[in-house]
Amino acid sequence: MTGRILGLDIGERRIGVAVSDEMGTIASPVGMIRREGDVVRELKALVERYGAVRLVAGLPVGLSGREGPQAAVVREFAEALAGEVDVPLEYWDERLSTAVAERTLIAGGTRRNKRKEKIDAVAAAVILQGYLDHQRWRRAR
Repeated sequence: MTGRILGLDIGERRIGVAVSDEMGTIASPVGMIRREGDVVRELKALVERYGAVRLVAGLPVGLSGREGPQAAVVREFAEALAGEVDVPLEYWDERLSTAVAERTLIAGGTRRNKRKEKIDAVAAAVILQGYLDHQRWRRAR
């Protein structure tokens, strides 16, 4: 499958967004959308802008592997969004994605005040990259 994939880190107040390249090899942070106003319209515009053929939403799973109440909230939002934009939706375990994103930003020398602006998009890229790597691994087997 070729085409861009949009990765989402869905939080209570913000949604981090990342996009893959056409070949599904590399995920890049796009930005962050505040969960206020018409969020679905904003995300729909991003799907159209990038020509996304799939959505990958990070699913908050506990370290035990169990889904908690936040996972149900993410599923509800993501499924409503997927219905509006009419592209397939998949979930990907987002465990530790924010911690990895923060470490990446720190290692890159991003100042604390700038990290807050970028963390959601970088976390979305971490989630999407994990998904893309797994898809490549599956195809290689």
